[in-house]
Parts: sequence; C-alpha cells; structure tokens
Amino acid sequence: MSAMDNLPVVVIGAGPVGLAAAAHLHERGLPCAVLEAGESPGVAVRQWGHVHLFSPWRYNIDPAARRLLADAGWVAPDPDALPTGAELVSDYLQPLAELPGLKPNLRYGARVEAISRLGLDRLRTAGRDTTPFLIRLTDGDEMLARAVVDASGTWHTPNVLGASGLPARGETAAAAFLEHALPDVLGADRDRFAGRHTLVVGAGHSAANTLLSLAELAAGQPGTEVTWAIRTASPSRTYGGGDADALPARGALGSRLREHVDAGRIRLLTGFSVHALIPTDDRVAVVVRHTDGSEEAVTVDRIVAATGFRPDHSIATELRLDLDPVMGATRALAPLIDPNEHSCGTVPPHGVDELSHPEAGYYAVGMKSYGRAPTFLMATGYEQVRSVVAALAGDWDAARDVQLDLPETGVCNTNTDDSTGGGDCCGPAPVAEPAGRGLATGISGGLLATPLSLVTLSAAPTGETGGCCSN
Repeated sequence: MSAMDNLPVVVIGAGPVGLAAAAHLHERGLPCAVLEAGESPGVAVRQWGHVHLFSPWRYNIDPAARRLLADAGWVAPDPDALPTGAELVSDYLQPLAELPGLKPNLRYGARVEAISRLGLDRLRTAGRDTTPFLIRLTDGDEMLARAVVDASGTWHTPNVLGASGLPARGETAAAAFLEHALPDVLGADRDRFAGRHTLVVGAGHSAANTLLSLAELAAGQPGTEVTWAIRTASPSRTYGGGDADALPARGALGSRLREHVDAGRIRLLTGFSVHALIPTDDRVAVVVRHTDGSEEAVTVDRIVAATGFRPDHSIATELRLDLDPVMGATRALAPLIDPNEHSCGTVPPHGVDELSHPEAGYYAVGMKSYGRAPTFLMATGYEQVRSVVAALAGDWDAARDVQLDLPETGVCNTNTDDSTGGGDCCGPAPVAEPAGRGLATGISGGLLATPLSLVTLSAAPTGETGGCCSN
C-alpha cells in the first residue's frame, strides 16, 4: 500500500451526483471527503425547489445511495411520483447526507479555489501520477487527495444573452433587469413579474417552464405580458416529442407551450439575436438583430435569461485536461453527447474511460462533465460515478460495464442553433396530474416549494423553471 492509498478521494459538490459518488465510495470502503461550498446539501437544487421534476422518483435515486438509506430504515418515495426540487432535497439528499457513514465526511462552506499536484505545476511530468493532489480552499486551507471527483456543476455559470457567446452590449450595466433561469414566478418572485412585460430568451425546457408560469400569472393578473424569443425560425425543438416522449410530464411541456403560443397568450419572436441592452427609465430596450440583418428594439420590464450553462474549469488550470474545443467535455465524451446528434434519451452509456483526462485521478462528473451540451440526465451522472469509483477501487471489470436505460424524449436530436439560445434538455415541465410543472432531473451542483396548479388553457384570456438532466 502506498501513501496515496491512505489519502481520501475528494468529491467537490454535495448535490445529487456528488452525494452519489460519496455513497459509492463508502460502499467500496474508500476514504472520502466531500467539499460543499454551500451550507447544506443540494444548494443549487433548492434554488429551483418550487418546480417539479418531470422524471419520477425511480430515475432520481442513485442505487448505492438507495442501499445505504434502506439499511438505515429510510422509506423510499412512490417511484412513480414527480418530486419538486425541494422534495428531492428534503426526502432524499438531506437524509443521505445525514447518514452516519457519510455525514462525518461532508464539509460545508468549503469552496475550492484551485487544484494542483503537491509540489508540481502543470509542466512537471516526473512522478506526477504518484504525487497527491493539492486542493486549496478560498479560506486558505489546503488538503491532499489521492483522486478528485469534481461534481460542482454549472448552475453558477450561466451562458450570456449575447448570441456570439459574448455578453451583449450593455448586458453588465443592465444586470438589474435580468433574471437567472427558473425564477419563482408564481411564488417568491411574483411581484417582479405581475403587471409587467417579461421577455424570456432561450429554447430549452427552463425557458418553457418559465413561460408556462408567466402565462398562468397573466391569466389572473391584468397588464402581465409575455414574450418569448428564440434564435431559430421554429420552436419545434422546445415543443419536443409530445405523446412520443417516454416521460409524459416532459412531453406535456411542449404541447402546453404550443397551445399558449398558438392562442396568442405568449408572443413568439423567431430569428432573434440579442445585440444590445439599453436601460430606459424603469425599463430596458433589447436591441435585436434578425437573420436578415435588420434590427429592432423590444422594450420590456424584465428579461429571463434561460440560455443554458457552461462549465468553469478555472480551478483546474494547473491540471492536464484534454477538453474538446467545442463542447468543453473530454474529447472522448464530446461526440457521445453532441446536441447536434443526441437528445437526453439517446446518449450512449459511458463511464471512466470517456471521463478520463491526461491528469490521472481527476474526473469531472455530472452536469460539468457535459460542458456546454444541454442533454444531461441525473441518471447518467449516477452511472458515471459508479464507473469512476469502481475504477478507483481497482475493479476495472465493473468500471467498464457501463449500462444506461434512459427514457426517450421523442426528439432524435437538437439543432445547434437552438441549443445556442436555449438552456437545457432537462428543464421544467408541467405534469399530467392536477399539480405541477417540472424541471428535469436536477441541475448541477448540487433547485422552495409549493406545488403549482396548471392553468386551464381554454380558460386563459385570448389576449395574452437541479436534471431530463442534472447533478
């Protein structure tokens, strides 16, 4: 046994995938330390806790975590029920984090500043694979690790509004008018939207969820206007597979959104590219360029930027990463998750081999592993960490026996232009039951929460949000 074997595997992030990694490490008898920047598990999930996931509980619980919880007397939720983000935390993540086998290994308020090798910068090769990782926290504390599993997610690094991948002109100065993805339109954030004109930019499920909530608000609140802007000429990707979707709640999302648009309750702008934001008194003018080169300004009160997320690899700049130049995932994984070819349900099984970098022992998993691809499913993250932990335990047969049974979306791929303006494949969706609307299967990093009632479309006036994804 080497000195490295006595060091812990450090997991960054106590969201669904990070805690799943901890559960697998515990089952394998490997020392583990989980570093969570927030003060509790599932911090990012809590931020969209007001929405339902559109995947039922059966897809949202990691097998190793289920075994540990069951041994402690935990009663699993109804496998066919659709939890809210808040329920995902309270009924699953919090009990998991409180297990005696895991709780001592969790450290909250521990934000990672940088990862390197002890005494070696990125240039040094000799002895690299047998040198411990050095992890430095923002409070100045440091710790050593035999391996690093980065499940920190992408929730805190959203894409910008500008169509070129750069902030639109004036975007920073107009920050007071901008909303993060999945605001609680019908709850805590209602006053910011009631009686106002909101522009939602994005073609993903997060955009769709927000649009449905705004349409419901507009039905009962005079003066509330809703405009939806996408870059492509058609919203077909957002409408999705409808009845062909293996998850009925996800399929219902696009169907209901289409009805609102067709009825004029949501104004749809296509070929829409944000060029500049100009605050004017208490409103903001959004200057857009159309595909024909013409420009116009749309003046609104609020802008919801549901434009997706991107990974932040800055903590690993001293590590040797091999990232695909387009996706920001590993080169081996990138073609398997390319949104030009795959939807959430068509991503093939993958594990430690596809997640490996030249820096042996470092793995980005969960939402972060997908880079800018919006097709992540929480179940995918669970299989990733099962494979990675098996490899760390030396069980390469199990590590390479990767299997994945995902619910199909009814859409065979996503168009690259759509994904540029749109968010995630794992977004919120209305449920087929009386209550709800839902987010996919969670969002990285880790989404408060009274179930929302769906508006009856026929009764709406004619004038007028952890997840399929995450970790």
